[in-house]
Amino acid sequence: MKKITIFCSAIALSLLIACGGGDDKKAEAPATGEEAPKSMVNTSDYDPKRGEGKWSADNVNIAAKLDPAMAASGKEIFDVKCASCHKTTDERLVGPGWKGVTTRQTAPWIMNFITNPDDMIDKDPELQAQLEICLVRMPNQSLTDDDARKLLEFMRQNDGVQ
Repeated sequence: MKKITIFCSAIALSLLIACGGGDDKKAEAPATGEEAPKSMVNTSDYDPKRGEGKWSADNVNIAAKLDPAMAASGKEIFDVKCASCHKTTDERLVGPGWKGVTTRQTAPWIMNFITNPDDMIDKDPELQAQLEICLVRMPNQSLTDDDARKLLEFMRQNDGVQ
């Protein structure tokens, strides 16, 4: 019974955080002081293979072989910050399941999304379509660069990389 109460509390808290107003970054507002419509967000320089953020193929170093220690640390981070909204299967919980994510997206895209979800959701058409399905914006979990890299390694392990 205690586990069910803790689980339900975690879900409720994550939904509360995800649905709360927060500090979403907006496009420049028109001179009248009104909020700029989504159509005014500049997406012309957006790279759908890399995403929006500091990560690129030049600074995300992925070995062909999995780093088991890093993946284990990534699992711990997943359990604390991600498991209330995501499953490691293809089943959707609050957000989409993680199965196959490393085969569908590049490593820089994943790193940029998990460290910079607000800008990515504002610019990435695929994420905007996913938002219409899930109805909840992914909250910024304030992951460190090291945490993000460990999560990526856990995702790779989940997708069968050895």
